[in-house]
Amino acid sequence: MKFYSVFICSVLIFSSVHGANHPGQNFTLNKKTLRAALSAVSISGVVKDNNGDVLPGVSIRLKGSNSVTQTNSNGAFKFSIPELKGTLVFSYTGFVTKEVPITTAIVYNVKLESSTNVLDDVVVVGYGTTARKDLTGSIGSANIKDMSKAPVGTFTEALAGRIAGVQVSSTDGQPGNELNIVVRGNNSVTQDNAPLYVIDGFPTELASANTINSEEIESIEVLKDASATAIYGARGANGVILVTTKKGKIGAPQITYDGWAGVNSIIKQQEVLSPYEFVKYQLEQNPDLYTDIYLKNGQTLEDYRNRKGINWQDLIFRDAYTHNHSLSLRGGTEKTKYAISGSLLNQQGIIINSGFRRYQGRVVVDQTINKNLKAGVNLNYAATKKFGTVVAESQTSPTASLMYSAWGYRPITGDIDFEDNLMEELYDPDLSPTADFRINPVKAAQNEYKPNFNNTLVINSYLDYQIVKNLSLRVTGGLTKTNIRQEIFNNSMSRLGNPNNNNKVNGSFNNTEITNLLNENTLTYSTKIKGGHALKILGGFTMQDVRNYSNGFSSILIPNESLGMVGLAEGQLTVAPVSDLKNGLLSYLGRVDYNYKSKYLVTVSFRSDGSSRFPMENRWAYFPSGAFAWRFTDEPFMKGLDFLDDGKLRIGYGHTGNNRVSDYASLTALKMLAMSGYSTGNIPGKGIVPVNLGNTKLKWETTVQSNVGIDLSFFKKRIALTADYYHKKTHDLLLNATLAPSMGFLSAFKNVGKVSNSGVELTVNTDNIRGNKFSWNSSFNIAFNRNKVLALNDDEPSLLSRVTWGNFNTAFPYIAVPGKPIAQFYGMQFDGVYQYSDFDVQPNGSYVLKSNIPNNGNPRANILPGDIKFKDLTQDGQIDDRDLGVIGDPNPVHIGGFSNNFRYGNFDLNVFLQWSYGNDILNANRIEFEGGDPTTRNFLNMFASFANRWTPENQTNELYRVGGQGPAYYSSRTIEDGSFLRLKTVSLGYNLPSSVMKSLKMKSLRFSVSAQNLITWTKYSGLDPEVSTRHSALTPGFDWSPYPRPRSITVGLNANF
Repeated sequence: MKFYSVFICSVLIFSSVHGANHPGQNFTLNKKTLRAALSAVSISGVVKDNNGDVLPGVSIRLKGSNSVTQTNSNGAFKFSIPELKGTLVFSYTGFVTKEVPITTAIVYNVKLESSTNVLDDVVVVGYGTTARKDLTGSIGSANIKDMSKAPVGTFTEALAGRIAGVQVSSTDGQPGNELNIVVRGNNSVTQDNAPLYVIDGFPTELASANTINSEEIESIEVLKDASATAIYGARGANGVILVTTKKGKIGAPQITYDGWAGVNSIIKQQEVLSPYEFVKYQLEQNPDLYTDIYLKNGQTLEDYRNRKGINWQDLIFRDAYTHNHSLSLRGGTEKTKYAISGSLLNQQGIIINSGFRRYQGRVVVDQTINKNLKAGVNLNYAATKKFGTVVAESQTSPTASLMYSAWGYRPITGDIDFEDNLMEELYDPDLSPTADFRINPVKAAQNEYKPNFNNTLVINSYLDYQIVKNLSLRVTGGLTKTNIRQEIFNNSMSRLGNPNNNNKVNGSFNNTEITNLLNENTLTYSTKIKGGHALKILGGFTMQDVRNYSNGFSSILIPNESLGMVGLAEGQLTVAPVSDLKNGLLSYLGRVDYNYKSKYLVTVSFRSDGSSRFPMENRWAYFPSGAFAWRFTDEPFMKGLDFLDDGKLRIGYGHTGNNRVSDYASLTALKMLAMSGYSTGNIPGKGIVPVNLGNTKLKWETTVQSNVGIDLSFFKKRIALTADYYHKKTHDLLLNATLAPSMGFLSAFKNVGKVSNSGVELTVNTDNIRGNKFSWNSSFNIAFNRNKVLALNDDEPSLLSRVTWGNFNTAFPYIAVPGKPIAQFYGMQFDGVYQYSDFDVQPNGSYVLKSNIPNNGNPRANILPGDIKFKDLTQDGQIDDRDLGVIGDPNPVHIGGFSNNFRYGNFDLNVFLQWSYGNDILNANRIEFEGGDPTTRNFLNMFASFANRWTPENQTNELYRVGGQGPAYYSSRTIEDGSFLRLKTVSLGYNLPSSVMKSLKMKSLRFSVSAQNLITWTKYSGLDPEVSTRHSALTPGFDWSPYPRPRSITVGLNANF
C-alpha cells in the first residue's frame, strides 16, 4: 500500500511541475487531490464459474462510477478504487450479473452462475421483464451464443430447431428469402399464421428478419401460450417473438469487430439421363422423328455411350462467395449510454447472377436526465437487394422455371460439332416454340433482371418517468418507414423478352411505401408487502396507424433495350396499378402480477383491441388470460429430495386473436372495366362492376388456449427440464364459403370454421462434464403437434385446395377434412404398372384391357401395357374422382434440435443437429421428369431414375413406359418421406490467451471455422427435404423447381478492443 501511495504522489507532483513548464496546462495539487491519491486502494481477485473454471473477460465495475476493469485469461483482476466502500458489479455474457459489497478485504474471489442453468436471469416478457424463476407462462429462450456461431444472413435461419414448438421452414434456399415461422401449429386456414414480432418493445406485423443484423441481438424470447401472448391481444394468437438488441453499457468505449467469409456450394445435383440414355428415350418416344436427328450419317445408339454431353447444372451452379462484417462501438457513463454499429452482408447465390446484399447501421442512446426521468432513442436503417432469377415462383406453367430448363434442356445434338451452338443459342433450334418453348438455362439466368430493393428505417424512442415511489410512466413512440422497389426487365435474350414472345422486350416497375406509426403509454405500479408479498400492476393504451401505398406500371414492345429500365417509357404502356390502403388499431391493456416468496405466482391480463379492418359492429374484441405457478420444491414435504434443486408447476389459460385480414375485407371491391361496357348517346363509357362480395359481419378469428407446464432442475442444476402440454382451439375461421348461385358470386369470406392444435414440448439442458480444462454441455428439444379441422363451411365434408401447376391445374392435391389435419395430400393410390397379363391379345396383335381389370381414368381402348395403374377404391371397375383419397400427410410427427458445446482449454466446439420426422413431400419434379408428357415435351431430358422405366425387356412395376403417365391425377407414386436429420452447424473456435492479448493491447481475439448444412440424412430423392415452394397452411410440402439449399464453409474473426 505504501508503495502505491508514494508512486501516485510522485506522478501527481511530476505532472504539476511538468504542466507548469508548458503554457496552457495547469495542474494544481491541492490537499483534496493529495488525500484522494493517498487513500486509493488496490483490490484483486479471481472470477470462476460454478464448475470452478476461470472466466476471462468478465467486466467489473464500481457501481455509481465510470471505473471499470476486466479479468485476464486466468480469470484474475486488479482494480484500483478510491476507498474500501461501495459495490462491485460483475457481469459476463451468459452468466447472471452479481453485485458484491466492498468490505475491509482487498481480495474478492467471486463465483458466477451460468444463466442457462439458473432461474435468476431476467427474461423479457410483454411490456416488461421478469426473473425466469417467476415465469407463469410458456416462454422459450434462444441461446444467442450458440446461434451466433451459425454463418447465416438472418437470425431466423439460425433459429430453426433451437426452441421447442417453433417450426422454421423456407420455400427453398434462395438468398434473402424470408422464412416461414409457425409457433405451435397453424391456427388459421386462409390467413397469415406468422407470429408477431416485438423488436425492442415495439410490436410489428411487418418485420423483416433481413433488416436486422444478427450480431446486434442480445436475446430472443418466444411467447407461446395464451397467458403470455394475450397482452398483445388481436395479434398474439400465432405467438410472439421478442427480439432485444444490444445497448450501450457503462464503461470505457469498447470496439468490437465480428466477421466471417466463406464459400457456399451446392450439396447435390439432380442426376439426369446420360447422352446414351437420353437418345434411347427419344427413340422410344418418337422413332421416326428422332432417328433422322440422332442416327443420321450411319450413327448408332452405341455411339452415344461415350459422349460426354452438356451438364447444364454445372453451368448454372457455382461456388458462391459470401462475407459478413459487423463493427460496433459501445460504452457510457451512469447518465449516458451509447451504442453505434454498422454491418455489411454480401451473399452470392449458388445460381449464377443471383444473390443478396445488405447494408445496415444502428445508433442507440439511453440518457438519464435526472433521478426521475430517463429517455432513449433507437435508430436502425437497412438497405437490402435481392436479385437473380426467381426459381420457384408460382407459375401456372412448369416450363416457366429455371430448373425446368436446367434439368430438361437436352444434353446433346445429333452432331457433336454443333453442341457448342446449343450452348450459345437462346433456345433449342430444333424445338418448335409453339409446342414447348424451352430456353437455354444459362442465357436465362444471365439475362433476366429482377432485383428487389428494400429500404427500411426504424426510429423508436421512449420516455420513462418515475412519478412517485413505485409508480412509473413509460411513453414510447415509433416510426417504421419501408420502401420496396421491384424492377423487372426482360431483354431479347431472356425467357420472357425473346423475339418469340408476343410482348417482345418488356419490363415493369412497382414501388411500395409502408408507413407504420406507433404510440404506447403504460403505467406500472410495483410494491413489496410485508410477509413476502409482491405486487406489480400494469395498465395502458396503444395506438397504431399503418398506410400501404403502391404504384407501378408495365411496358411492352420496348424499342431500345440498351436503355434498360430507363427505356420503359418508350414502350407500350399496358397497366399502371395504384393502391392506397390504411388500417388502424386502438388498444387498452392491463396486467396484474402477484408473487408470494416466488412460491405462489399469479398473472392476470386483459386487452381490448379495436381494428379498422372490421365493420363497426365487430370492431372491438376482448382478450383475457390468467396463469398460476406453484414452486412445490419450497413446500416442507419436499425438503428431503436433495437431488431436486427446483420444481415449478405452471397452469395457464387465455384468449388471443388474429386480425390479419386484408384492409377493407368486409367491403365489396369495385373495378372499372378495361373496355367500354355501355353507350349513352352513342358515346362509349366504361362501367364499374363488383369484384367480390363483401361481408359486413366479418369478425376476428379467436384462439382459446390452455397450457400445463413443469420446470425442474436436478443435481445441483446440472440438469434442467421444461415440459409443456397445450391445447388450443380457434373458432370463427375466415373461409371462402360457397354461396347460392342467385348471389352472383361463387364464394365469399365468412367466419365459419374451427381448428384445434394440441401438443407436447420438451426441453432438456444438461451440464455433462464440468472440469477446469474440459467441459461439455448439451441442449435438447423436441415438439409434437397435432393439428385438426373441427368444422368447415356449413358442415361441408371437405375443403379441396388447388396448386396452379401445368396440366394439373384442374386437380386438387390437398384436402382438409373435419377430424383430420388442415392439409393432407389428396390423389390416387398408385398400384404399379399394367403388365401383359392384364390384357387380351387380339388377332391383329393389339392389346385390349381385360374386362375385370379397372382402367386408369383413360378410355380402356387407349390403355397399353406399361401404363400407370391406380387402385380402384370403389371397386366398380372404373377409375374416376370417386377413387381419390388421402395419399400422404405433410405435417411432421415431431420436430426438434440437439446442440452440444465442448470446451478444451482455449478451444471450443459447437455441434448442432436439427430434424423433422414423419412429414411427407409431394415431389412434383418427378411428375414432369419421370415420363412427363412426351407429346408436347420434345427433346426434354428426364431424371436418371426414368432409365428404369417399363419396357418389354424391363417389365418393372415401379415406373410406367414412355407415354404411359395416364390422366392428370396426383398419386401416391410421387409422395415421399420428407423426414430428415441435418448436421446443421459445426463451429470450431480458438481464443487467444490473455498474455497475447496484452501484448496486442486487445481485450479478446477469437478465430473460428464453421460449416452450415454439412450433412443431411434423408430418404427424400429431391434436392433438399426442407422445401415448400407453394407454402401456405393449405398447401405445404409441395416441391417444384426449388432453389437448392447450399452448404457453407466459413472462417470467422471476433476482436474486442
